[in-house]
Amino acid sequence: MTLTARIAWDDTVLPFQLDHADIRGRVARLDGTLDRILAQHDYPPEVEALVAEMALLTALIGQTIKLRWKLSLQVRGDGPIRLIATDFFAPAEEGAPASIRAFASYDAERLERGAKPFPQVGKGYFAILIDQGKGTAPYQGITPLAGGSLAACAEAYFAQSEQLPTRFALGYGLSREPGQDAAWRAGGVMIQHMPKAPLRATGGGSGEGGLLAAEDLVSGDDGENWRRANLLLDTVEELELVGPSVAPTDLLVRLFHEEAPRVFDAQPVSFGCTCSADRVRQSLSIYSAKDIRHMTTEEGIVTADCQFCGAHYEFDPLTLGFEAERPPGDDDGQAH
Repeated sequence: MTLTARIAWDDTVLPFQLDHADIRGRVARLDGTLDRILAQHDYPPEVEALVAEMALLTALIGQTIKLRWKLSLQVRGDGPIRLIATDFFAPAEEGAPASIRAFASYDAERLERGAKPFPQVGKGYFAILIDQGKGTAPYQGITPLAGGSLAACAEAYFAQSEQLPTRFALGYGLSREPGQDAAWRAGGVMIQHMPKAPLRATGGGSGEGGLLAAEDLVSGDDGENWRRANLLLDTVEELELVGPSVAPTDLLVRLFHEEAPRVFDAQPVSFGCTCSADRVRQSLSIYSAKDIRHMTTEEGIVTADCQFCGAHYEFDPLTLGFEAERPPGDDDGQAH
């Protein structure tokens, strides 16, 4: 593949459909976008790997949301890696890029260096939140952490909460091309059976902890098509997923040529953060004047840093909090 063609597929999500199998899916490539996300922080390798996996899942899932909507993924656990959060902002108009951001919170003292990343999340939950904008109530779905990866958690979520058979194949890591510095690259394929009539489950599922699994949701010809697509996806290699030498379209033909793959317009993605001084000021409006005083530094300012992009903000404490406009000397507004 030529350099121009390779660049064209960088940081894109390509939707597709397998017409002979009633299966839809996406192929995602995160190159500069993922490198930019991780460059905002100095994460240990164990945390970097989970943030990369979560960002890739977010790109694959987020491509389905409508213009101007926001999709958030969140994993919380009781292990040393306490939180991984991502946001996918759909484009404001057709043809514009979507934006994605991510961060993680972890306990450096408890983190086991060199150990597998996912078990260090511990027990907790996987959540998806969809925000349709002002005047609407956000949708939130939660499922317990299950399986041995974030991808397995997402599969369990779709089976349990959405009753949609879903499968992910992901690859990510540092890549070094001749004459270039090492950079993060990630790629993945998501397949999902087309929605059918709602499932009438009468008992426990076959998944971990009795949760529903993909195989509980399809039967007959649908089940056979789903099993065949999964067997074909099992043959994918990490270098095919991550690229850059294999184009997503070539990958789909290689994997699913007998299933009649049909592709749609690719969605470009980029790193993006929506933080601003006004948004941070609004978030601080819930605090009392007493709380704001506790946040004030010796230099007489209140500082805040964006967890996603690292932007630093400084404020005059007299302009913050829901009691900022109260006259001096009122109750908690008194100086100590």
